[in-house]
Amino acid sequence: MNTYLELKEKHQKEFNNFPIMFAFSNKQFEEGMKKLGLEPTDTDKIYGLSGTGGFYLKTDADTLHKMFDRHNKEMSEAIKADTTGDNFIFAMFDYELGNHEYGYTGRISDTIESLGMTIEEINNDKRLLHGLNKACKKQKDWFIKNG
Repeated sequence: MNTYLELKEKHQKEFNNFPIMFAFSNKQFEEGMKKLGLEPTDTDKIYGLSGTGGFYLKTDADTLHKMFDRHNKEMSEAIKADTTGDNFIFAMFDYELGNHEYGYTGRISDTIESLGMTIEEINNDKRLLHGLNKACKKQKDWFIKNG
């Protein structure tokens, strides 16, 4: 993958195509169960996707976990391949800073958390730190000009 957004979109498309249903009401739950080929009472045949309102077939659990593991591996490999922090890493931070309204809040904590990183991890990797600093500058400059 050339950019963070391309990889993110690829992963999202795969997730969207996976048979996971989301329900925030009894009616949505019943409809979701039917889409999975189950009766609403077949709750012993599903797992919940922790804290999301999502649920999926127990028989699909291994496939789902393998997909998540592969996504994490692809992300890690793309980060590792960026030897300077100017390419994938910069694009990753730039996108997520914008997505978490850094220009308005000035806070990086939501961005770092969304990426499953810690500030210590970033501070200990000059590529990550460089990419983050470069993205913060770009976001601030954009906000000053357009905010």
